[in-house]
Amino acid sequence: MLEVTDRGELTDAALQRIADDEFMPDEERTHARAAVRDDEAEALAYLVEPFQLLGEVPGVELVQASWSSEQSAYDPDVEAWDLDDGEDGEYGEDEEDGEYGER
Repeated sequence: MLEVTDRGELTDAALQRIADDEFMPDEERTHARAAVRDDEAEALAYLVEPFQLLGEVPGVELVQASWSSEQSAYDPDVEAWDLDDGEDGEYGEDEEDGEYGER
């Protein structure tokens, strides 16, 4: 999970990345700037490069990458947000029904 604490800084960083991209055609640059100003998810997309994140991970060959995001009201007190709520804090295959879940 990622929390954006300053939309302006995120947008500015993405706009700078777009401006610095010497290979981006002008028409695409214009569209990218508008998208980044409109939506934090678009701004983030211009800053996070999946191939840079995973390209050097041993045993991983990244062929194609895509992602999506959505705004969400995070509340740390809501149980649904507690991703480590298992007794031993581990997740794995459920021995009874063979499905993945909490142990």
